[in-house]
Amino acid sequence: MKKSISLLLTTLATGVLLLGCGKQEAPQAAAAKPAAATRIVVGLDDNFPPMGFRDKENKLIGFDIDLAREAAKRLGAEVEFKPIDWNAKEAELNGKRVDALWNGLTITEKRKENIAFTTPYLENRQIVVVVAKSPLKSKADLAGKVVGLQEGSSAVEAVEKDAVAKSIKELKKYGDNVTALMDLSTGRLDALVVDEVVGRYYVAKKPGEYVVLEENFGTEEYGVGVRKSDTELLAKLQKTMDEMKKDGSAARISTTWFGKDIIK
Repeated sequence: MKKSISLLLTTLATGVLLLGCGKQEAPQAAAAKPAAATRIVVGLDDNFPPMGFRDKENKLIGFDIDLAREAAKRLGAEVEFKPIDWNAKEAELNGKRVDALWNGLTITEKRKENIAFTTPYLENRQIVVVVAKSPLKSKADLAGKVVGLQEGSSAVEAVEKDAVAKSIKELKKYGDNVTALMDLSTGRLDALVVDEVVGRYYVAKKPGEYVVLEENFGTEEYGVGVRKSDTELLAKLQKTMDEMKKDGSAARISTTWFGKDIIK
């Protein structure tokens, strides 16, 4: 009897020991993958030099392109540049097809109704460009003439609110300024109203072909635009832009494109 009990206890002890030895640690949960990098989709007119345009290899380059890339890098975000119909920019933004408008975007009271802006980073004017042989010398000379401008640009608002607008024969709107300049060269336009940074870029590329009138359609300011509901992105962009101005990065980018620091 004692032997039987002893044998039974020995067997149970051995089983417990085996169970203990055979016990395996529960598999640890796989390490969580790092969150995907934030991506900012920037809407732009990709034919708007020197702010944003394509080089001979079809790569997007430009002043605003470089600013946006530097800002995204500091935010630890990826940046995607998405060419859009500039006339539909607000619909693209508020339809969440793009996150920001960063392409020589003029701050106007009308646009503020649907877009939240950073503080201005550049000052601009709406200038009048004519061919070198043109008899036009002032805004008053635009009376009875055909004047071109980019549809959806602030040039439209700037001209329409000016007293001279009523005397202009036709305001002809274009999808981009390049096409408008071609029409100016061939005589289908008498004058072109365009952002100064863009107009002077083209004038400089073709010396002797165009001239800029002394009078203009007012001074404006550029800002980065986001959805009014996207307060977090606006705050991040504003902080980053302020840092870029403070440490000289914005000035260096400006000098690369304009030969001097024109950051506001």
